[in-house]
Amino acid sequence: MTHVDDASTLPVTWWKSTFSDSGAQCVECGIVDAETVAVRDSKDPHGPALLFGRSALSSFAAAAAAGRFGQM
Repeated sequence: MTHVDDASTLPVTWWKSTFSDSGAQCVECGIVDAETVAVRDSKDPHGPALLFGRSALSSFAAAAAAGRFGQM
């Protein structure tokens, strides 16, 4: 995993989950290239973005959906 300091500099189209409402507690994703997905805080579009390999992000999402991280 790597990062960029200003997510708005990435040449991506950002989107939120269809499960997100208009509230402020969302992350947005953008496809950087065939192997990389960027994730940023929707409230801070000029803030940092984390860059994940697609397989790593897919594994994380599956584990989160399965409840493997517990309640926060």
